[in-house]
Amino acid sequence: MTTIIIGDIKLNLADLAHSCSVSQEWIVERVQAGLLCTLPMNADKASYSSAELTRARRLLNIERSFDANPELAALVVDMMEEIERLRGQVSRIDNDLIDL
Repeated sequence: MTTIIIGDIKLNLADLAHSCSVSQEWIVERVQAGLLCTLPMNADKASYSSAELTRARRLLNIERSFDANPELAALVVDMMEEIERLRGQVSRIDNDLIDL
């Protein structure tokens, strides 16, 4: 799944659920379990960023594709995000070395 983010958007609970084609309860359950947002907040009064939209879509994809429970899906998404972060670091290091 590829998500193109244009700027940093802010979504309310209803918009996030609609964007992921899930119920608001699905979002609330994952927020309350600490799987979707890292900040403790009231799920239905929160605003969600484009990064959280991407994470929610990834969680949903892993849960549905592999019939994974939410905790396992979150672990897989955590690893995907870490890989992206590390690839970014390697890319910056490579660019710095080229500039030398």
